[in-house]
Amino acid sequence: MIYQTPNVEELKARASNIVEGTPGAYTLAMFFADFPQFKKSGTDAGFIPDAVINTFIAMANNTVSVERWGEAWRFACGLFVAHYATMYLRQNKGNDTGSATASQAADSGALIGIVSSASLGDASVSYDTSTATQATANWGQWNLTTYGQQYASLARLHVLGGSYII
Repeated sequence: MIYQTPNVEELKARASNIVEGTPGAYTLAMFFADFPQFKKSGTDAGFIPDAVINTFIAMANNTVSVERWGEAWRFACGLFVAHYATMYLRQNKGNDTGSATASQAADSGALIGIVSSASLGDASVSYDTSTATQATANWGQWNLTTYGQQYASLARLHVLGGSYII
C-alpha cells in the first residue's frame, strides 16, 4: 500500500474546518412559512418593507452555508432573518408613517433588555440581559433577540466545532 502525503494547502484546509460554499436559495415564501408571525394576517405581505426583508434574506443566503449547516440550513436562515427583522421592527415600533420628531427617530434605536429594577417616582427602569446571554456572551448583537440567541446556540454546534487555523 502506497501512502501519499497530502500537500500543505490540503492540510491547512482540513485543519481550519473552514467550509466554503455557494450562496443559498432561501426565499421570502420559506420565511413566511416557517415564521408566520412576521406576515400580516390574511395577506401575502409582511410587516417589513420588501427591500429591507429581501436584504436580510440575501444576507442569510450569503452567510449561512448549506454545506456547513446541512439539514438545519433552512431553520438557521429563518433564525438569521427573524433576528434582523425583529431588530428592524423594534426600531420601527409599528410606525408605518415615520417619526414625528428627531427624538422619536433616535429613541427607535434604543437598546433594551430584561427589566432588573423599576421605580415609580421620577420613573426609572433598569435592564439586565446577562442571565439570558451567558452561553453566547461573545456573540455580541446576536444576543439582542431570542432568534439571535437560538441562531448563536445552534451555530456553536454546527459551525465552530473543531475549528483550528494554522
